[in-house]
Amino acid sequence: MSKSPWWENAVFYQIYPRSFFDSNGDGEGDLTGITSHLSHVSELGADALWLSPFYTSPNHDGGYDVADPRNVDPRHGTLDDAKILFNKAHDLGLKVLLDVVPNHFSDQHVWFQSALSAVKGSPERSRFHFLDGKTSTTPPNNWISLFGGPAWTQVDDGQWYLHLFDSSQPDLNWENADIKRDFEKTLRFWIDLGADGFRIDVAHGLVKEDISKNHHDPQGLSNALRLDVEMSPEVRGTLLASVPFFDRNGVHEIYREWRKIFDSYDRPIMAVAEAWVHPPERATLYVRPDELQQVFNFDLLVAPFDDKEIFDCVDRTLKLIGSVGATPTWALSNHDTPRLVSRLGEREARAMALFTYGLPGAAYIFQGQELGLPDADLLDSERQDPAFFRTKGLQKGRDGARVPLPWEGYRSPFGFTTGKPWLPIPQDWEGLTVEKQNGDSSSSMELYRELLLLRKRLNAKKSGDKPEIKSSENFTWTQRPNGSGLIAYKRGEIEVLLNTAEVELVLPRTGRMILSSEHSSSLNHDTSIPRDDLDEKITMSPFSAMWITCDPS
Repeated sequence: MSKSPWWENAVFYQIYPRSFFDSNGDGEGDLTGITSHLSHVSELGADALWLSPFYTSPNHDGGYDVADPRNVDPRHGTLDDAKILFNKAHDLGLKVLLDVVPNHFSDQHVWFQSALSAVKGSPERSRFHFLDGKTSTTPPNNWISLFGGPAWTQVDDGQWYLHLFDSSQPDLNWENADIKRDFEKTLRFWIDLGADGFRIDVAHGLVKEDISKNHHDPQGLSNALRLDVEMSPEVRGTLLASVPFFDRNGVHEIYREWRKIFDSYDRPIMAVAEAWVHPPERATLYVRPDELQQVFNFDLLVAPFDDKEIFDCVDRTLKLIGSVGATPTWALSNHDTPRLVSRLGEREARAMALFTYGLPGAAYIFQGQELGLPDADLLDSERQDPAFFRTKGLQKGRDGARVPLPWEGYRSPFGFTTGKPWLPIPQDWEGLTVEKQNGDSSSSMELYRELLLLRKRLNAKKSGDKPEIKSSENFTWTQRPNGSGLIAYKRGEIEVLLNTAEVELVLPRTGRMILSSEHSSSLNHDTSIPRDDLDEKITMSPFSAMWITCDPS
């Protein structure tokens, strides 16, 4: 039997470098800081790192405004530091996934600076989207930036350039061959340095259509693409389907070429697409056999704690991704979204983790999620997200989820830095530090450690490691939504249950609880429990989840 790809059931731990660990006291995290604390990631049970951008950048958008995609920003270190980080990660058995940002460059990139000094119609300007306005004071169309305000900025000679995000992030023109060649060079540069794959930022945005036309509802467009907006899936989907510059068919030609680059190496290289698309079937196009290996499933990032909503999301994802033979992905938060605890609540967040990370496929965890961190309350004077400034404070932005990690001690900044952190760490996080939670069986971090250990046992392959929990790739729903608040599924001899109701449930199930979101379990017991030693009823607290042994038949 052929060996499955390493990413198929991998746990990816996302690190936001600026907020992980500061090794030199300047208040910002760096690559050396990450290297020094990789043991936290490996001991948690992760299989791979996803590193948000650490490239040369003026940092107007948290590093996603890249001025040199093949170098390290001095605030984060050097290329030698990157090599050391990659090597240390590999020594610990961790793969390394890097963010690549192909939709736009920083306005400080040498190409854009050349474009500003060049004339209309020049080769330099053709690398971006420079157009004449409808009038001398009116932009080419009425598109609105995802960060608020117009998506066009006028330059000295009267032309306008497109930026779907901040004005410091001009969009690239992927019809220009220079762009394609340059990104092939970037991909090969980092693979040759040791990277095992990429997370592709705004993967659905590289190709634009009808660029000279107005959008029928620019404000609706802006709302549809805000990651923090409260909106029903139906309304969001309707708006997304009408976006003229996202999820155009031309992006797939780009990723077919990238796949050829990945496959040209003698070791497996993968990529996961950040693609907000509608209808959901469109997501499967990104993971066809000759394109990318994974596409993010964002439904759970915005789903309420509701049995039917969660069931529909999981069931749809498994069916759609399974139809093209790709790997499903599961993420509950990231650097662009509210933290899980703030969005759902502490008990609900623990329950969602247990339910979600038992599913077949790849799991993504955002740094601090394992600590049960909430969004930090920040003063407006402390905020740095461009969305906050471009919307004049209407959107608070993403800073609350990007506050640095608390490591140890009793006073902020809790060992993250010896200096002043770039965003303040709340003093009331004293009980949430890594040091405080380590060894505490009731803590969120220890729950995640147990969960990821059991997950590895569950996903052990018959062709390789001997599984400690008998499992199969088969997935079966054992409880669909029926008004009780309970949903459940079975994989092999494990059943995973989620109670989304506000009341306790007593279930007529024969089984033994081996992990609960409510309290710690013992991983020392034999998971192959004799069938005559199983509990005849399972009692679930409100807003909880558990793993139980069950009859595998």
